[in-house]
Amino acid sequence: MASTTTYAQFIALDASALWQVLGDPSRLPEWHSGYRSVTVDDAIAVGAEGSYVQTHRVAGPLHRRFAPPFTITAHAPGHHLQLTQKEPMGATVIDFHVTPADGGCVVTEKVTVTGPASRTLRSAVPHVTDRLDFARLARLAGLAPAADALCVVLAGGSGALGQHLAADLACRGHRPIILTRSVNSASPFEQLEWDGRTVGDWADILVSGRPVAVANLAGKLVDCRPTERNIALLRDSRVDATRALVAASKLRDTPFAHWLQASTTAIWSDAGEQWCTETTPVLEGLPQMTGVARPWEEAVSGAHTEHLVVLRTSIVLDNQAPAMKRLADLTRVGLGGRVGSGRQWFSWIHVDDWLAIARAALGLDPEITIPDGVVVGASPHPVRNAELMAALRRTLHRPPAPPTPAPLLRLGAVALRTDPALGLTGRRARSQVLDDLGFEFRFSHLDDALADLLVN
Repeated sequence: MASTTTYAQFIALDASALWQVLGDPSRLPEWHSGYRSVTVDDAIAVGAEGSYVQTHRVAGPLHRRFAPPFTITAHAPGHHLQLTQKEPMGATVIDFHVTPADGGCVVTEKVTVTGPASRTLRSAVPHVTDRLDFARLARLAGLAPAADALCVVLAGGSGALGQHLAADLACRGHRPIILTRSVNSASPFEQLEWDGRTVGDWADILVSGRPVAVANLAGKLVDCRPTERNIALLRDSRVDATRALVAASKLRDTPFAHWLQASTTAIWSDAGEQWCTETTPVLEGLPQMTGVARPWEEAVSGAHTEHLVVLRTSIVLDNQAPAMKRLADLTRVGLGGRVGSGRQWFSWIHVDDWLAIARAALGLDPEITIPDGVVVGASPHPVRNAELMAALRRTLHRPPAPPTPAPLLRLGAVALRTDPALGLTGRRARSQVLDDLGFEFRFSHLDDALADLLVN
């Protein structure tokens, strides 16, 4: 029995530069969040042994005390490094590959755990936890933005999607600048403090004369009870931040080239069987959905920009996202049955496809030019809730599970301080704009997306 997970990222450097860091296992703790320390007992070559300590709070101390040495079992300079660590009745194999690509390389980490306890051990094995690890690797290997590199000012850049986008941009040689209420000294990105409501010193970067684009992802997480106070917080956190950015944009002599404005397919509330595309009218719906998303989109009116894309994003599948973790955890403990009727639609998008759309909206994809206006960020193949839960069970190798009746979900939502409408409503969304452009999704089917993201 084996469990395998793969992580990959394009980095705009050649193999020789990356290999100066990636090819030396002792440097792993400098960029890889899975390792606290690594030592190699001899020259780096096949057969050399060493030891590592994970950052995992439980596995780290146990591994340091009881694990045998790892062995370098493959070593092709500039291309491939493999570490093999024996485990009880199995082994952990960690492969790093560097593959040349147009303009740089793709760095891949593949982690395979074999043996009867492979799925249990897998969660404690060091692995790239998010794209920030690759951004740190790129910086250590010498990737720095050129003087004329595009500055992308990211409002909401401290959130999950913002961190993904910042890391992806940094790995491609651009300059992400995060607007944040609390500066994080451990972040590999440039940060500017703001209050999310008013124009302040942070706006200087917008009027500096450098090439600047805006990606506005700011907003409070929607995973909360739909009280009047919480709905106001959801709405105001988005509207106030957008208005502050719009006001700052008007300080520029020339317009921004590109502005990516976040929104959500939840603007259609519970759309039933209707297909929701860019031209589907928005009618009044649930206040925590339409009542938040409509003013969010309206707030960007008047932005001083040549091109404005409003990206209505569906549920983003990302192994670090809270919603994804919650669904996977429920399925693992046997609660992976349909929710309510199970017929409500679930529109989704893999995080890698969302990043590709975001890059194109910022004018960074020479192959695709996204027109101004609304774009739906969703896979072309939404599924019903019952299909979603069945796919999760297949991916995680779990047996059929009993359904969760709607009244029970509403009761559980009170205990978890969340909104039952997140599970009981849905949208059947897809993008006609992207389809007309010939945009190719890497993950257009749910099973493929889940297999890529979840430890199975």
